[in-house]
Amino acid sequence: MANAYMVEVVMYYILIAWLVLSAVALVFKLAKWRTYADESLFTKPAVARLLRYVSYVVWLIVAVLVVDRIGMGLASAWAVASTATSMPETTLERMLYVLYKGRGTFYEGFKTTVLLAVFGTSIAFFLALLLVFLRIQVVDRSDNDFVRFLKVVGSGFAKVYSTVVRGTPMMVQAMIIFFGVFGLFKMTNLTTTQINGIWSTFAAGLVTITLNSTAYMMEVLRGGIESVDMGQAEAARSLGLSQWQAMRKVVFPQGVKFAIPGLSNELIINIKDSSVLSVIGTFDLMFATTTVGGTYYRQFDAALITSIIYLCLTMLASWLLNRLARRLEVAAVKVGSTSDQPINVEEK
Repeated sequence: MANAYMVEVVMYYILIAWLVLSAVALVFKLAKWRTYADESLFTKPAVARLLRYVSYVVWLIVAVLVVDRIGMGLASAWAVASTATSMPETTLERMLYVLYKGRGTFYEGFKTTVLLAVFGTSIAFFLALLLVFLRIQVVDRSDNDFVRFLKVVGSGFAKVYSTVVRGTPMMVQAMIIFFGVFGLFKMTNLTTTQINGIWSTFAAGLVTITLNSTAYMMEVLRGGIESVDMGQAEAARSLGLSQWQAMRKVVFPQGVKFAIPGLSNELIINIKDSSVLSVIGTFDLMFATTTVGGTYYRQFDAALITSIIYLCLTMLASWLLNRLARRLEVAAVKVGSTSDQPINVEEK
């Protein structure tokens, strides 16, 4: 133990020396701003190379100290929490104790949240493709009266749907969908138990996320399609393609590609917004949090655990979606999913 303590002291002294050296270099640079490159010792090739190697050592020391202080401290707290017979005293140990005791409940909530976000976003994408096709319809001179009527009605329906869904909270939508459909089933001869077997809170939550995301993703897709140069559609029409053929073969593929960053953001939004589904009893991560927090009378600790899980989920989703965007050669930029305006994410 004495040797380990001496090694740790030496590490701290090295870090302090590095900070002092960095401060000296900064002061010298500020004092000799114009002639720093010529007069400074730190810019000499041999010194710069040595400092680079020393910086590697400093980063290694920082990593070792972080692992020692955070990693070992976390492992020690976990050992205490997993073997404790009563609620520990420190905050970290309490959080780990609540996590360990409620691990089954948290896992079920975690699994439900991921399933709702992934499947809800995936289904919404295909519905959004259909609605955005209706949304962007314009009457063509060659259309007969029936086709013109269908285009006007389809475009109007898509606009109304987008306005209503994006103008109301998801929590209210979830309550209307769940209790509304439940009320329709009550008009039959089915019992409450049979209805719950058919129309579960998970099914209601999935429908809510799907319908909500469809409206937002439709607007993102519309912005991506409108960002495509209109000259391409005109060129396709001049080559003899119909309006539908030009949209399907020329405009749609490019528009979907441009809208990928905004569509990706919708998955991250759904991971977080699925928490409102606990209002109808969907056993998601938020419902698990209230359950565990109420069981052990530690709502604050349970909420901290859940916030960390949500943060890890969104960071992982962001990393995966950014890799997908780079693979498809699309700029991984933030595109607001609530915008009605055309977007352009094409790399120049």
